[in-house]
Amino acid sequence: MAKAFDEMTALGDGCRSGYELVQAWLAATPAETLRQRQQEAELLFRRIGITFAVYGDAEGEERLIPFDIVPRVLTRPEWQRLSKGLEQRVNALNMFLKDIYGKGEVLKAGVVPEDLVYRNPYFRPEMQGMQLPHDIYVMIAGIDIVRVDADTFYVLEDNARTPSGVSYMLENREVMMRLFPDLCARHRIAPVENYADELLATLKSVAPDSAPGEPTVAVLTPGAFNSAYYEHSFLADKLGVELVEGRDLFVRENIVYMRTTEGPKRLDVIYRRVDDDFIDPLAFRPDSVLGVPGLLSAYRAGNVTLANAVGTGCADDKAVYSYMPEIVRFYTGAEPILSNVPTWRCREPDALKYVLEHLPELVVKEVDGSGGYGMLVGPKADSATIENFRQKLIRDPSKFIAQPTLALSTVPTFVGEGVAPRHVDLRPYVLTGADGVKTVPGGLTRVALKEGSLVVNSSQGGGTKDTWVVDVPITDAAIMQFQQQQQQQSRHRP
Repeated sequence: MAKAFDEMTALGDGCRSGYELVQAWLAATPAETLRQRQQEAELLFRRIGITFAVYGDAEGEERLIPFDIVPRVLTRPEWQRLSKGLEQRVNALNMFLKDIYGKGEVLKAGVVPEDLVYRNPYFRPEMQGMQLPHDIYVMIAGIDIVRVDADTFYVLEDNARTPSGVSYMLENREVMMRLFPDLCARHRIAPVENYADELLATLKSVAPDSAPGEPTVAVLTPGAFNSAYYEHSFLADKLGVELVEGRDLFVRENIVYMRTTEGPKRLDVIYRRVDDDFIDPLAFRPDSVLGVPGLLSAYRAGNVTLANAVGTGCADDKAVYSYMPEIVRFYTGAEPILSNVPTWRCREPDALKYVLEHLPELVVKEVDGSGGYGMLVGPKADSATIENFRQKLIRDPSKFIAQPTLALSTVPTFVGEGVAPRHVDLRPYVLTGADGVKTVPGGLTRVALKEGSLVVNSSQGGGTKDTWVVDVPITDAAIMQFQQQQQQQSRHRP
């Protein structure tokens, strides 16, 4: 595997544009001070109560997602290029979903194989022929991005169902501003704190036409035992709307109502964090106690909007992902601004043959997998694990895709032995409403804290960082002034 591109120093000892003050800060700040700030950050997160649960964990305990105090920096021009690519991609995702649940032109044209859609476990026939407000299926998208050099960003994954992590993006920024006000003040950092206002405006903009007056919005959660419950409650609080469970809602004459102390109240938009299978026991899994009986009927009648729409999982399947360049061209008539990671579809005989011959070099993923589970990282796997995956591929190749092992970019990260490079990805959040597509500047950076690891997922030992989109250039005078300030502070530290 090639040497990783370092986002602060490139491949040398210099400093890339945008990172000048961060580099000066790290050079002037003793390791013990950084360690103290790291401990303060952990204490703040504990007080706030930001935790997650890992399904299948033997102890079943709530954990903190590790937070790294060294920010990741993107320049404004870099972000503008990324943002345009994200908007193009999410527009294509929405057009693809409208099409496969409508006329199916992309399938008739042979751009995407029919069986890949119609046999997809996330394809919902119940959605065929439905007319959604403004033809929007994915109101909230989380598009996972990786970087391999100064100019090349790849889309690693499209999250079109219930993308998580935005609460950490917001809390990371708040903690950084509290712990390092001088460093933050020296940069012109694009704000993220208006995300809640943008999200609420997006949700209200896609309310059904039948909504009387100002739309009523709620966040639907599976409950306190869900691994992302903190985020559900956090978002409801930030949006200023009710956090509800299935038992708090009922359907009467195809209208959804919320039980309140003042009696039933009509609900127009549901930001749901409950998977399709569990959202309505009358339509999907009859044993579900998390959903609302009759919700799909109200949805089909056009009396409530679900964000994201039912059936969006068909668009973030990893096999469908492999066709996204063709999907973008088909609907937009333009070349994709953001490229996919090169991908072998194991369902194709020639691709399967190549993958089986090169397993130790590749990353192999389940097409419907998530969270870093069910995957093989060939260069990091032992021979027994590789052979186990070989048998899985031979038994059912259609369940897998394979990709080269990319040298993901690294950023400076404070770890036990000090500041060291660690691999990262980026999850920007993209909102689509009646007034168009908006991207939140920065998003959530996930970092693989283990040396050499390429797995950034929190459930697999990863952490998070604040992501700064900054204006450049930073002048030499500003750098010198900041260095002097840091040196003075260091002399006065006990």
